[in-house]
Amino acid sequence: MKTIPILLFVFAICALPAICQADPGIPGAYVSGFIGVHVPGDTDVPSTDFLTNESFNDRVEFDPGINIGGTGGYDFGIVRLEGELSHKYSTIKTITDQTAGDLIRSPNGDLGVLAIMFNGFIDLHNNSQLTPYLGGGVGFASMYLSDTYGITTSGGISKMTLLYGAGNDTVFAYQVGAGLDIALNRRFSLDVGYRYFGTSRADFYSDLAISSSMKFESHTSTLGFRYRY
Repeated sequence: MKTIPILLFVFAICALPAICQADPGIPGAYVSGFIGVHVPGDTDVPSTDFLTNESFNDRVEFDPGINIGGTGGYDFGIVRLEGELSHKYSTIKTITDQTAGDLIRSPNGDLGVLAIMFNGFIDLHNNSQLTPYLGGGVGFASMYLSDTYGITTSGGISKMTLLYGAGNDTVFAYQVGAGLDIALNRRFSLDVGYRYFGTSRADFYSDLAISSSMKFESHTSTLGFRYRY
């Protein structure tokens, strides 16, 4: 992990000559691509097993995951409007049964989030090639939850148990964020950004008579390149 700040520092030093000589970006249409790391927040997951008629209330923690996507929009000079397509992926790290207070061992499952967002940003132009910006957006997220297993203990006997069945749902999504646009020349720029992303509650109904639901929230840092036409 210590190598990441070092690599970013080396990149910044190498990029300084280009940044200092760059011209400010020009208004107009643009496209961009980005990649980053997102850190999901913990979430409550109520679920029901209709075969045993049992209900559970779990607390799920995710591992950090990859966020990748792209945008296309129009820069009006101060305001930018864009459409965004992105995908976030995370594996489940821990599951705690809040009803019994037990930590379920060796959970095995993952969550994917495909988001279509409509964003608006305000660019805070100045006399340098560094342009801070802030804004946000709304849209939709298609969430996919895989079959999720974990080791549970009952009566002193441990066994691998299906906790959540695979399912998907499309829900309302929103995000807010800020960043820094670094002009490399009149058409190319480097984008370093932060986003807070959230969804409404998604309901997953599997073919195994198990239903579960969850909200999704994450903090995301991204690095991208923007090209202006």
